[in-house]
Amino acid sequence: MTRTAFDGMTKCLASLALAFVVAGCGLGGQAIYPDETEEKLAETRGSLLGDDQIGIGGERDRPDASGGDAGIGVNSYLWRASLDTVSFMPLASADPFGGVIITDWYSPPDAVAERFKINVYILGRDLRADGVRAAVFRQLQDPRSGAWVDAAVEDQTPVEIENAILTRARQLRIASLQ
Repeated sequence: MTRTAFDGMTKCLASLALAFVVAGCGLGGQAIYPDETEEKLAETRGSLLGDDQIGIGGERDRPDASGGDAGIGVNSYLWRASLDTVSFMPLASADPFGGVIITDWYSPPDAVAERFKINVYILGRDLRADGVRAAVFRQLQDPRSGAWVDAAVEDQTPVEIENAILTRARQLRIASLQ
């Protein structure tokens, strides 16, 4: 047998073995062990996130008194207030389960050689002053090379954004109680 024929046969056998392994994964459904009954298996089935349904518009998705929401893992008032506060910037990512909002770079119309990026972190399900954190990034464009260079952000800027989010969250909470 030549070397190429042997290599071809090896590849064929490996492919056939892989096909049997993959096909065998679906055979027989779920295995029932001798000490488990079908009722016991039915009790353990479910979602990794629990039996709560995640969705929009259901009874479980209405905020409770603390502003929590069954559909997201963070305070819903802080989440909506954060989105409202950074709505003038393009969003790069928004994760309601992790409570992270990341904007894309934004240049104000009156300062095209300067751009900002904001990351907002919602830290819990309670509407509290320490429940939100903002990180602000600033870059200036080098006039000679055109490259963006990191620049300092005033210490008060993230605090002002956090305060704006908290103010909006309080407004949303008050509006929901009326």
